[in-house]
Amino acid sequence: MRTLFLIVSNVLHPLYIPFAGTLAYFLITPKYSPFETQSGNIAPIFILTVIIPVIIYFIFRNLAVASTIPLPNFNNRKYTLYLTLALLLLVLLRIIPNNFTLEVYFYFLGLIAAIFCALILIFLKFRCSLHLMGMGSLLMFLINLSIHFEKNLIITISITTFLTGLLATSRLYINPNRRAEVIIGLLIGVFTQLFTIKFWL
Repeated sequence: MRTLFLIVSNVLHPLYIPFAGTLAYFLITPKYSPFETQSGNIAPIFILTVIIPVIIYFIFRNLAVASTIPLPNFNNRKYTLYLTLALLLLVLLRIIPNNFTLEVYFYFLGLIAAIFCALILIFLKFRCSLHLMGMGSLLMFLINLSIHFEKNLIITISITTFLTGLLATSRLYINPNRRAEVIIGLLIGVFTQLFTIKFWL
């Protein structure tokens, strides 16, 4: 069982959430998006939010700065959030304006707000679950897209809800997060996306 939950935690890692939301948008949207717009968003976002953090992690591990993927230490987590914030801001300010997509823009704005909230909690000596924060953001974004485009995404939303619950269970079972950290992380992810909908819904 522990192996299964470890796999779930790695597959649903927050690293993939920015890319997953972007990909979901282009799969769901009924609006016509030229291939140049899709590739101009998807490819750079994948490189900046997935490839670059993985490369940086392996560099740090080889330098003995980081020995494991989980970073329970407050200072390590703080620097990880700084890096994530910088990459998300780079996407928001440099990548999206070149191939502007309103919904993706505010999705990333919500993700940046979530990272800010997590950083504030770090300075208050509280860790929220970044895994659940990411899944909460993705789940709320899918709900927003369903309302925005008036499309029935009940199956997609149901599967994402199930995966969110499975991820929460896995984080509690393998014990990197307490119940309060899981709940707060989920709420931050949901509400930071919820607060952006008045600008584009």
